Amino acid sequence: MTTSSAEKRVVVEATPAALATRVADRFLTRVRARTRNGRLAHIALTGGSMGGAVLRAASEHPRAAEIDWSLVHFWWGDERFVPRDDVDRNSLQSRQALLDHIAVPAENVHEVAGPDSGLTLDESAAAYAEELARFGTDEHPWPSFAVCFLGVGPDGHVASLFPDREEVTVTDAAVLAVRDSPKPPPERVTLTRPVLNSSKRVWLVLTGADKASALGLALAGASYTSVPAAGAKGRKRTVFFVDEAAASEVSADLIDQTY
Repeated sequence: MTTSSAEKRVVVEATPAALATRVADRFLTRVRARTRNGRLAHIALTGGSMGGAVLRAASEHPRAAEIDWSLVHFWWGDERFVPRDDVDRNSLQSRQALLDHIAVPAENVHEVAGPDSGLTLDESAAAYAEELARFGTDEHPWPSFAVCFLGVGPDGHVASLFPDREEVTVTDAAVLAVRDSPKPPPERVTLTRPVLNSSKRVWLVLTGADKASALGLALAGASYTSVPAAGAKGRKRTVFFVDEAAASEVSADLIDQTY
């Protein structure tokens, strides 16, 4: 398959376990290349079963020991507004899977404040926007992520940007408070599309037959308001890493196994 860097790529592995291993290998290769000459790498993480599986595979990979983790900053595309050690927290999952097992400085791990911090939902969103702005670029008041991981729901949502809701259309803010989420828990904090799409690489990782329809719609160019995954796009690369079950509706000419 011949593609330009701007096109969406699909990489398929037979099973979720094989997919997690492949994505972890690619992730560590990218981070090592980014930090080799002392440059910082900002990474946006995601939750969900595959988000955790990828990070566990990365923590067990021999190449993890070759990376200077002091040059890597971790963020989250969205977070559930629950206490820091609640099992629903994306950041707790990430800490258990990877962050607690590598030499990353505590100040490089940028968690969204939960209700146990004393902040309200709106204050938490505002504080996260301020933290992002500390690492802003000349173009935006937020860092440009070297890699932004996104999960995809069966409804096509990414981060906490759900179909046909106001949050998915917002372009004048970096971070939003989400109430009455269609998926529990109801209160969340999410990055907006402009932040996600300013990432150099957006990697969407999804498995299972229940994701096949959302993947097909995203690749077919559906409206991002009704299928938010269709609007996720990295500045350099946009890659859907999927298992065979999720790829059941993907045309063979869209699959690029060389990436």
